[in-house]
Amino acid sequence: MGRKGDGKKPGAEAPDDEATVIIPPRRVYGRPADRPLIPAGGGIPAVFRLIALLCVIAVGIAGWFIMREKAAPTDLQIRQGLQAPAKPAIAVQLADEAEIVAHLARETTVFRFESNRRVLVLDFPSLREQGLMLNRAAALVEKAGLPRNRVLRDDELDAAIASAGDTMETYYFGHDYSAVDLARFFALADRDKIALRPQEEWLRGLLRQEGMLSADGRGALISVPSAGTGQAVDQALRAAILRHELSHAEYFSNAIYAGYARQFWQQGLDEAGRQAFRRYLAAQNYDPALEDLTINEMQAYLMHTTDPRLFSAAALGVAPETIDRWQAAFLLGMPNGWLRDACLAALPSAGAVLSRPRRRCRRQRQRGSVPTRMARALTRAPRRTADSSAA
Repeated sequence: MGRKGDGKKPGAEAPDDEATVIIPPRRVYGRPADRPLIPAGGGIPAVFRLIALLCVIAVGIAGWFIMREKAAPTDLQIRQGLQAPAKPAIAVQLADEAEIVAHLARETTVFRFESNRRVLVLDFPSLREQGLMLNRAAALVEKAGLPRNRVLRDDELDAAIASAGDTMETYYFGHDYSAVDLARFFALADRDKIALRPQEEWLRGLLRQEGMLSADGRGALISVPSAGTGQAVDQALRAAILRHELSHAEYFSNAIYAGYARQFWQQGLDEAGRQAFRRYLAAQNYDPALEDLTINEMQAYLMHTTDPRLFSAAALGVAPETIDRWQAAFLLGMPNGWLRDACLAALPSAGAVLSRPRRRCRRQRQRGSVPTRMARALTRAPRRTADSSAA
């Protein structure tokens, strides 16, 4: 029986503490004492927060584009370790041999030779413009009796041209120089404070633009005059001059071809042949003491100058059959390339027996070395298939 005042109704059983589940009352917000100090979202409605976020993103993107436009391209590339390419001040056109021959120069034009892109070709509107730009370099590099260690002044150059019986126009019909020769020319002129002509300073600008005056400059520069009324050069002579000068450029810029020409000079020609070329070149005021110059001129005249006004067997003082035999021997081991293909087309007498394409088979290994094949060609009786193109 229960005690009085225990709060239990009569007849009710005592609850089991272990089986009782206590559910906490739901907390209700809204009263000032229960609200957080900083409401979620700062009290700003969600739609306004989204608009603000989009505005921040838009401002950031616009600022990035504005900074990019204001930054100089050179500065951007320097930060990346690069250098912005400068727009060429002198235009250089890519052209093949036929396009250069056909071009009519109204002003000095610069071509990059398509078959050997290390070669620049200057096409002059007149022989005088060519001479004003390049005669002083010729005096330094290859003319006989002139100093090799300094550049001539204007009065000295005029005297040298007159003593050779030439004029500014006829000192050379075409020019050819390696990048090394031209870099040396300008270095000596600067050393001695030689006042150069405007045409020569223009040439310096071109060579700098093309990287040919740097310490590791490579390549070659040649020239050809325009043909036409009032000129001593017609179109056929212009084409012959260009081929002659292009062969010099190949010698300057193609070490394999230059090495082959030197080997032919020593092994493909006998001493009588070498003396014939030395006499011929000395008569044209080339310096015979410069052996590499002599070899370079030998290959250009022998193999790449078919116009009889520029070169012939009679001018060299040998029989036409001898020229044919030398040309065939040179072609026999000549390195493959555009110049060899041009020779086969231009020298039918020498190229007739070599017009077949070279076979790549076991028989080729039995042909022997280049010197051996040269010796066979030189000791073989000359085979005349047509009149010499050089006669």
